[in-house]
Amino acid sequence: MAQREDVWFNSGHDRISAWLYRPDSTGDAPLLVMAHGLGAVRTMRLDAYAERFSAAGYACLVFDYRNFGDSEGQPRQLLDVGMQLQDWTAAVAYARTLPGIDDSRIGLWGTSFGGGHVIATAAQLPGIAAVVAQCPFTDGIASALTLSPVVSARITALAIRDLVAARLGRDPVMVTTAGEPGEVALMNAPDAYAGYQRLMPDGAQPPNEVAARIGVKILAYRPGRQAAKIPCPILFCVCETDSVAPAGPTLRYAAKAPKGEVKVYPEGHFAIYVDDAFERVVTDQIAFLDKHLKAG
Repeated sequence: MAQREDVWFNSGHDRISAWLYRPDSTGDAPLLVMAHGLGAVRTMRLDAYAERFSAAGYACLVFDYRNFGDSEGQPRQLLDVGMQLQDWTAAVAYARTLPGIDDSRIGLWGTSFGGGHVIATAAQLPGIAAVVAQCPFTDGIASALTLSPVVSARITALAIRDLVAARLGRDPVMVTTAGEPGEVALMNAPDAYAGYQRLMPDGAQPPNEVAARIGVKILAYRPGRQAAKIPCPILFCVCETDSVAPAGPTLRYAAKAPKGEVKVYPEGHFAIYVDDAFERVVTDQIAFLDKHLKAG
């Protein structure tokens, strides 16, 4: 049975909180570095994935970004793309120091916004052996266009207020992460709020908000454009009816990855984490990892 322990590593001036899963196997194990999406934390179903990967023979390092979850960092709920990419780099560096881990077989697994981050990281960081990008955010403009003009305008207003507050040294102005249709939220498609809530753990729930400045900064983040630079095998798990990270742009970017593989699922952005869709996607991901990461 896989073992899980709490570990910490440094990113910038802060400590990152992570779970380290070790498989019940002998010899140096391949390892997946894993993290979540937009404003989300590891307790939102990443343990379910890590348990399956560990049972299949993979170590997993599952971390929370700075300013989120159990990791350090201020202000809380500040989502900064550059900082989160630094956290991925720091996590990989830490993974390579761990005893019992084959540092030549380090893979990346990211979902939603984290799916975009693993594309960007694998394109820039040498030595990554394989990547899984699940329902990946690949194009900020395409995702922004899923919102109505009225909601987009109100998010922009909040973002400007937040940027001004930051310049004045004040607390961030927040925006809701997932809301009902018509609500001012970064995700407000019909399946967004209910789907996001299904990922929440029992007991204390993570905040459903982030610093609003990401509402304008996200437009410039188009990690899918870096897919063509990824030298290792990468699996794109694309949701055909994705209301957050539209499938069309993702499939176009995936086609440019030199060693890209694509699996398409009929579900929406949030359904892929649970029930039968989860079983299908995790089975496909393990098959891909067995071919490209376990085998070296």
